[in-house]
Amino acid sequence: MSGHSQFKNIMYRKGAQDKKRGKVFTKIIRELTTAARQGLPDPAANPRLRSAILAARQANMPKDTVERAVKRGAGGEGGEAYEEVRYEGYGPGGIAVIVEALTDNRNRTASEVRAAFTKAGGALGETNSVNFMFEHVGEIAYPAAVASADEMLDAAIEAGAGDVASDDDGHVVISAPEDFNSVRDALEKSFGPADSARLGWRPKTAATIDEDTAAALFKLLETLEDSDDVQQVYANFEVGEDILARLSA
Repeated sequence: MSGHSQFKNIMYRKGAQDKKRGKVFTKIIRELTTAARQGLPDPAANPRLRSAILAARQANMPKDTVERAVKRGAGGEGGEAYEEVRYEGYGPGGIAVIVEALTDNRNRTASEVRAAFTKAGGALGETNSVNFMFEHVGEIAYPAAVASADEMLDAAIEAGAGDVASDDDGHVVISAPEDFNSVRDALEKSFGPADSARLGWRPKTAATIDEDTAAALFKLLETLEDSDDVQQVYANFEVGEDILARLSA
């Protein structure tokens, strides 16, 4: 398993995450509210809101919950205004970690994130302390059944994407951030709505870690993702499938 794929990166925790639907909903509601507050409440004219609604659909969030969150963000109801914050640091084994959060209390979130790094034997760094080891990209994921690898590659190239990774699990189309919306729209015309579409961070290189380091790192990632404030976590690691199987048992 490689940390460069956010979709792969969370698979080993899927069972635990399925039991935390409430937390998943909380994170998506914050994103819906923020997207609607920062742009138009119409997803057709607000790409970030479209992505948030897609995530809500994938999480089986009730339609009325989505509508209330969008209405709140658009000013129809009162509510907190969330601030976007990025934290960077080093986890066990010197693995670089990027944490993206939406918070209504920056001091609280910083304290929680710092405590998680410290407890794991890592250290929270300054802004931009590790992001030079990552690329900021758009990632658009489709199931394998929608197209062959060649068909997806042709469509992605035509849409202006930079790369495609295809395997038995599906396709992940990579684009530059500035091309993300146009690439996603073009692919939707060919293949329908994506399984996931978001801006994220991909490591330029990944460090291979042993079982002890992986166990400590996974605990850190789980602690971070368990926070309502944390939206996404990225790390530049590579771990063997045998180790993954033992840790997932």
